[in-house]
Amino acid sequence: MKRWLVVLAVFGLIAAACTAGDGESEVPEGLGETGATGEEQEPVTIEMWIPFSADHEVAGVQQVFDRFEQEYPWITVDVRKGVASDQKVISAIRAGTPPDAVMSWSLDDLPAFCDTGAWQDLTPYTEATDFDASLFPPSVARYTGFGGKQCAFPFLTDALGLYYNTDILEEAGYTEPPQTMSELTQMAKDLTVFNADGSIERAGFVPWFGYYMMTPPELAITFGADFYNDDGTSAIGTDPDWVELFQWQKDLVDFYGADNLRKFVAGQGDEWGEASQDFQNGRIAMAIDGEWRTAFIANGTPDLNYATAPFPVPDDQADTYGIGRVGGTIIGIPRGSAHPEEAWLLVSFMATDTDSLVAAANAIGNVPTTLPALESPELDLPEQFQTFLDIFGNPGSHYKDMSIIGSTDQNLLGDFAERWQAGDVADLQAGLQAVAQQINDEIEAAS
Repeated sequence: MKRWLVVLAVFGLIAAACTAGDGESEVPEGLGETGATGEEQEPVTIEMWIPFSADHEVAGVQQVFDRFEQEYPWITVDVRKGVASDQKVISAIRAGTPPDAVMSWSLDDLPAFCDTGAWQDLTPYTEATDFDASLFPPSVARYTGFGGKQCAFPFLTDALGLYYNTDILEEAGYTEPPQTMSELTQMAKDLTVFNADGSIERAGFVPWFGYYMMTPPELAITFGADFYNDDGTSAIGTDPDWVELFQWQKDLVDFYGADNLRKFVAGQGDEWGEASQDFQNGRIAMAIDGEWRTAFIANGTPDLNYATAPFPVPDDQADTYGIGRVGGTIIGIPRGSAHPEEAWLLVSFMATDTDSLVAAANAIGNVPTTLPALESPELDLPEQFQTFLDIFGNPGSHYKDMSIIGSTDQNLLGDFAERWQAGDVADLQAGLQAVAQQINDEIEAAS
């Protein structure tokens, strides 16, 4: 749920943070013997950093900590909310004052976390406690480890799809959402309203990269565009799906006009406000967004008439309709945790306790991440949420391939996307090849 263009020199920062150790997990002696069954435990307070800051989300996650404290009454969880930057965590590791456990939305930083040991490899913990990893679907487990190290677990997940205002569509004569990119383009044009001066009063769909969840990585899944080849090199300059993606986007940008879109986007509402986000306040008719928006709508604009659907796919890939990007919150134990045994109890509890996951999913509006939680009859989510459960369950849905350079690939592609939509790129193919070369250079340097 983080904004897409976050520039973090994370690999170098993490490497510096871990120079004091070898990056190996130091599992407390007797973990498998005491832990939950130990008697006469000494009271202990552990510190947990979370990125959530919206009131309803913080309250939803707090339920999990309350349940944990009931299960382990000698442990108190001191929660620090709103820590959305992994840079703060790394700085704390460097200073020797890290939290005991941490939560992150930055999936692309995970390879560096694993490679350097900034987040401890949890494998020794799982082996010492007979942890059941089969509770996780394969699509979730693939973004929680790297290089043979399991340095994170999932805690809820996200799925991306299409939101559409049913009243606006009906006024224009539409009864169904678009399923292909050509249908999305035509509907976006039909649903747009211009002011007398030519500016945009209401956009059918905003194709501007950087506007909320409208990003190249999100679209890459539905376009079938690969970030990497099998040999680990960048595929951005050779996969033709990238050309199709960027050309579709630019054609729709040209319909609105780049200057028009800049002005419109400059007036966007708070993405995490309860009622001010643009789809919720009626500035746009359709939007790409995550399942969490259902909870924001329920809390902030409950009278909004809307529906959800999978995001459209290219016309020549119509048989893939239903796929989408999945991947969400991860949790782990940073190197230097003062209370690693208790942190492990917390992390494993958060990752696997069915009742807690269901309660948090209901409160926050995220997809639960274990098979028992997905099948729980206690899931109580709006009908529009079913779209995201279906996307999550689609075998074609996945998160983008990750590499040791973390979010650098997204940042380089994002820089190119900004120049492209502004009309500053004359040769699309050459520009994509240049991005691929930059990514390959970064990978070589990191290796």
